[in-house]
Amino acid sequence: MEHSPDPAGRVPDAGVSGVSGPARSATARSATARSATDRPATDQGDSVPEHGAPDSPTQLSGRSWRSVLKRTWREFEDDELLDRAAALTYYSVLSFFPALLVLVSLLGVVGRSATEAILGNLEKLAPGTVRDVVAGAVRQLQAGAGLGSVVAVLGLLAAVWSASGYVAAFIRAANAVYDIPEGRPVWKVLPLRLALTTGLMVMACAGMLIVVFTGTLARRTGSALGIGETAVTVWSVAKWPVLVLLATIMIAVLYWAAPNAKQRGFRWVTPGSLLALLTWMICSAGFAVYLANFGSYNKIYGTLAGVIVFLIWLWITNVAVLFGLEFDAEMSRQRAILGGLPPGQEPYVAPRDTRAWPEPEEGEGEGGDGNGHEGPVGGR
Repeated sequence: MEHSPDPAGRVPDAGVSGVSGPARSATARSATARSATDRPATDQGDSVPEHGAPDSPTQLSGRSWRSVLKRTWREFEDDELLDRAAALTYYSVLSFFPALLVLVSLLGVVGRSATEAILGNLEKLAPGTVRDVVAGAVRQLQAGAGLGSVVAVLGLLAAVWSASGYVAAFIRAANAVYDIPEGRPVWKVLPLRLALTTGLMVMACAGMLIVVFTGTLARRTGSALGIGETAVTVWSVAKWPVLVLLATIMIAVLYWAAPNAKQRGFRWVTPGSLLALLTWMICSAGFAVYLANFGSYNKIYGTLAGVIVFLIWLWITNVAVLFGLEFDAEMSRQRAILGGLPPGQEPYVAPRDTRAWPEPEEGEGEGGDGNGHEGPVGGR
C-alpha cells in the first residue's frame, strides 16, 4: 500500500500505519530488529544510502533545516523524552554523590581551597538553592574523602560503578531516540559504560581545575612563566568560553558513543550539543529568575525545598541534553533522506552491532509469519 507523506515530509512506516506516539516507536523498533536480523552485522553499514548526502550541516538548505526542527519537536514528544528525562534524573541522583566522591577525592590533590573556588563559581552557573545542596554534599564528603588507603581506592572504584548507572540509562534513551534496538553484547556495552563514565569524570575534573585556575593562583603561575599580568587578565575572561567548549565536547562524546547507531566519525562539536548547551543555559537562567521572583517552594515543601529545586534543575538539564540528542538524530535522518533513503524508513542509520538482536522466531521465514506479514528474507 502506498503511503502519502505527512506535513514534515515523512512517510508513515509500512506495517505500523495508524500507530502513533510510544506505541509507534515500540512497534517500529521491534520491526527494525526483526527485519534486520537476516543481515550480517558487517552488512549493516551499507543499509543507508550515502550518494548525494551532504557532508556537513552547512550544506543543508533552509528547507532541510525547517524539516529537521519540525521532526525534532514531533519525535521529542513521540519518544516521550520528558519522561525519559525524569528517569535520567532518578539515575542522576543515584550517580551524583558517588561522582562527587570521586571528584572531591581527585581534587583533594590540589587542596581544599580549590574546592571552595569551585563552589564559589557554581553560584554563577546554578540557582542558589542548587548550590547550597551541592556545597553541603561536597563539604560532607571532604571530611572523609581521600586516596590514602586501599579501602579508599576500592571505594572510589565502587563509586565509579555507581556513577555509571546514569550512562547506562542514557545509552537506553539514546537507542530510543534513534529508533534502533541495542545490538551490542553486554561485554561491549559494559566496558563502554565504564569508559564513558571515567572519561566524563576526567573532563569534569579538567573543567573544575579551569575554574580554580584564577585569581592568586593564576597570577603566581603567570609570574613564574613570565607571561605578564595582561595574559592573566585575558584568561580570567577566556576561561568561561573554554568551559563552554569543554561542556559541549562532553555532550558530543555522549551523543557519539551512547547509541547503537553507526556515526560518520566523532565530531568535537555537533549542532545538537550546541543546542543542548544553549537550551540548558536559557532554561537554567529562566528557572533561577522564577525562583528569585515567583517561586514558593519553601512554603510548599518546607525543609525539602532545596532538594526539590535541585531535582527540577537536574530534570531541566536532562531535558536539554535529550533535546539536543534528538536534534542530532533528526539531522542524521535528513542526511539519509537527501542521500536517497525513503522518508519514514527505519532505521535511518546503520546499527553498530546486531549480535544482541533476537533471532527470527520459527515460522517467520521467507513465507512470512502465518499472519499475512512478510518475514525476513533469509538468515544471518
